[in-house]
Amino acid sequence: MAPGALVADPVHDGLPTVKRTEAPRSIFPDGIRTSGQHPPLYDRLRPYADFPKEISGPTLWKRETYENNPERWTHPFTDEEVQELSDTADAFIASGTPLEGISKENFPLPKLSKVLGTLREDLINGKGFILFKRFPAQEWSPRKNAVAYMGLGTYIGYFLSQNGLGHVLGHVKDVGDDATQIDKVRIYRTTARQFFHADDGDVVGLLCWDPYYVRSLTRFSDKGLVPPLSDAQKRAMEVLEDTCQRLALHMILEVGDIQFVSNTHLLHARTAYKDYPPPSPRRHLLRLWLSTPQGEGGWALPFHDSFEKKRGGVQVDNTAPRAPLDAE
Repeated sequence: MAPGALVADPVHDGLPTVKRTEAPRSIFPDGIRTSGQHPPLYDRLRPYADFPKEISGPTLWKRETYENNPERWTHPFTDEEVQELSDTADAFIASGTPLEGISKENFPLPKLSKVLGTLREDLINGKGFILFKRFPAQEWSPRKNAVAYMGLGTYIGYFLSQNGLGHVLGHVKDVGDDATQIDKVRIYRTTARQFFHADDGDVVGLLCWDPYYVRSLTRFSDKGLVPPLSDAQKRAMEVLEDTCQRLALHMILEVGDIQFVSNTHLLHARTAYKDYPPPSPRRHLLRLWLSTPQGEGGWALPFHDSFEKKRGGVQVDNTAPRAPLDAE
């Protein structure tokens, strides 16, 4: 939520709170539970008339600034950085610690952490995206890929549960679900197009494991499963989508690319695709939702959990966090 859209209040002691249930370490290895979804604090929001007429600063950019200058938004891992990731991942695996319990404390990156600190600041308060390259995804086992990727993510934010199953490591992969069943199916489990949107976490990460696809497909209808929109609302959504398409910066992820994108001041989308028929591998991305709480440099949000370490996400009761190595 842009600062201009919030009522200024530097003191957070008066924030309404929701009574927290304990997060027993027998269920939550780090002792922290994903906050989940809650109604906004409406008294913290300003009316549209009070929104700033112009936005300036490092979060403002144009496609032309970056589309022909990939060196401004990519970070190819050096051999030394890859070796540090590899050694730390091997040590973590040898420790027997469950993947759900990974943290900066048990995944030390003394050299790479300095680079990640700078990039994290740019994610939160700068252009809002970064693309890492040269991650050796095809050379490592699925477990080592997941460990190194999640270990890297701990230097950006705190892992959030992405669904009712408690998945903190998500898999963007077509598992054969019917994308027209929008009340039952998450689109990331299909080949359907995703329109411009923001996820329920401050930052989304994607590791490209298998990029294979053939061609784009068309979007499915909502079949009347959501309340009907007025003509004005439909037009507003069309204008937003058209504007995003016109101004968007396009990226094509290759194997070993890791993309992190801010959800606080950017929207992202994906085109529809069609996998090659078996036995060719399916398009497969590993996804992280990360929280960057207000007390650790994150944006102020109009929710009671703005200062919580794991704000946002999807949490169902005491469902334990899980990091499956493939789609479920």
